[in-house]
Amino acid sequence: MKITIVGAGAMGSLFGALLAESGNEVRLLDVWKEHVDAVNDKGLSVEREGETRSVFLQAGTDPVEADKADLVIVFVKSSETAKAAETARAVLRKDGWVLTLQNGMGNADAIARVVPASRVLAGTTSHGATMLESGKIRHAGIGPTVIGAWTGEDATGTQKTAECFNRAGIETAVADDVRKLVWNKLLVNVGINAITALTGIRNGELLDLESTRWISRTAVEEAMAVARRLGVRIRDDAVSHVFRIAEATGANRSSMGQDVDHKRRTEIGAINGYVVREGEKLGLPAPVNRTLTGLMETLQEHF
Repeated sequence: MKITIVGAGAMGSLFGALLAESGNEVRLLDVWKEHVDAVNDKGLSVEREGETRSVFLQAGTDPVEADKADLVIVFVKSSETAKAAETARAVLRKDGWVLTLQNGMGNADAIARVVPASRVLAGTTSHGATMLESGKIRHAGIGPTVIGAWTGEDATGTQKTAECFNRAGIETAVADDVRKLVWNKLLVNVGINAITALTGIRNGELLDLESTRWISRTAVEEAMAVARRLGVRIRDDAVSHVFRIAEATGANRSSMGQDVDHKRRTEIGAINGYVVREGEKLGLPAPVNRTLTGLMETLQEHF
């Protein structure tokens, strides 16, 4: 397949490397020129469990230079999704698909406002990656990826993409109800990301105090109420699931925490902020999520 990845941060670069190694024609698109130049000059350096390999693939900053793609994967921050959707439309073949594996909610809808909704795929991945420096990433963790058609109308694109990913060693399944999948991932992010980012703790330390567990539990329960009012079939054990994830990833710093550590803009608006906005539309207050959102917005405005 011809694949363009919009957003060549740690995760975009990782997926680009894995897909290129399995024989796909992959191009990374990113505004970070130093990273693009490093990939073009020396290849992308991928570290995994103490071993490093170089993967050679194309990278660029200008979508005009990219060939039309069968698949565009969006990996930008949620605040950049609208712009990324325009880029995706510019490089996508008429019969191609756009896949978002981003954190948070609202990304697929933003893409579907620019690209035909029937061509939009969405999903989640448990792979982890860390950007070490320009041209260098660490493959920090491996886990399942699940994708589905955002409108539920298209099975062909989802199946072809899943087959392509599986050939690349990215274990991928197809979901009939991808909105449920994305919401369940959102609940995990709601319960972990902002709390760890604001306090400087690692994921597992969220469980050390009852006061911290209460904040996480209440934020998740507020989000669950919104999801159920919207008719989304979320998991009933969402709170305990969040705590299990926090324990299983105990030594990790959440992605939002890493953003704060490096004084980067976060995805708070697409996570806790999304819960607040949807709750307001439904008349459901979400005071804990509102507080977490307000604190995070305050912090990042003063970086």
